[in-house]
Amino acid sequence: MPEHAPVVLDIAGTQLSADDRRRLQHPMTGGMILFSRHWQDRAHLTALVAEAKALRPDLLVCVDHEGGRVQRFRSDGFTHLPPMRFYGELWMQDALLATDAATAAGYVLAAELRACGVDLSFTPVLDLDHGRSHVIGDRAFHRDARVTTLLAKSLMQGLLQAGMAHCGKHFPGHGHVEADSHVAIPVDKRSRKAILEDDARPYEWLSSSLASVMPAHVIYSRVDKQRPAGFSPVWLQDILRGELGFTGAVFSDDLSMEGARQLDGQAVSFTQAGVAALNAGCDLVLLCNQSQVEGGQAVDALLDGLLAEAQRGHWRPSEESEARRMALLPQTQPLAWDELMHHAPYLRALERLNGWVQ
Repeated sequence: MPEHAPVVLDIAGTQLSADDRRRLQHPMTGGMILFSRHWQDRAHLTALVAEAKALRPDLLVCVDHEGGRVQRFRSDGFTHLPPMRFYGELWMQDALLATDAATAAGYVLAAELRACGVDLSFTPVLDLDHGRSHVIGDRAFHRDARVTTLLAKSLMQGLLQAGMAHCGKHFPGHGHVEADSHVAIPVDKRSRKAILEDDARPYEWLSSSLASVMPAHVIYSRVDKQRPAGFSPVWLQDILRGELGFTGAVFSDDLSMEGARQLDGQAVSFTQAGVAALNAGCDLVLLCNQSQVEGGQAVDALLDGLLAEAQRGHWRPSEESEARRMALLPQTQPLAWDELMHHAPYLRALERLNGWVQ
């Protein structure tokens, strides 16, 4: 059976427990996601990540660190980044300044995270600002798909300059629905044509640029009546890969969110959800915040369950998926924090960013 490590998991606390170490070395584990609860200070974060990577050198260490209200690390030197709407508003004043600001922000964001050992931030948000979704809100760049695409590409350039890949989310678009997929199963009743000509356009225009994509836990009922996009072969294989030509990695959104807890009208286990996501076309699946519940039994159930289901032939481990995961790992060594503080490109990006924010 070819190696394929599809699970991105978290840890319960600020230190690795014996259970954490065991899970990080499980053959199904390919990544670790960090949250604010894991933060004490930079030295602690750097040591924590280093300890995890000592157990699994190819571990992909991830975080949701977009700016605005979704920024996990905010103290001990980390720059407070504005929400993505900031760049959209700046665009309305001066489009070129806005693209430069987005690139500067991407560089600062990635350079600071990489200095602490973090490999990937789940950004940019490509959802359009329809003014309907509270969970998206100011996380969106703009209502116009063209503006969103150009600002996202600018942010992605900054990330790449600091050696970090990127993840566009939430395919094909979460901004048109009011319900929050963390606690509900949103349904978008627009036609396939309407979605592809508006919300999904950034994924078409960035299909040769995006390193990875995260689909939405939203049911687009006129395209796939039963399944959210992250569990739908129609969305992931026929449209994203087939029609739009995307070749990078696909992450599921968090399997513990309400939008992932029912498929085809039936309640499902984490293992069933994971198998469904992988069979639909995801390369990696996230399970977040379950390590804190009942000793992490759900995490163990997913890891062991996916391994057992692969052995039974209910999903097929993919060498291509594993290659896509590995391609997200940085290809260059990061600058240590003290070096970064004297690095001219970082200081210039920080100066430019601070000038606009103030």
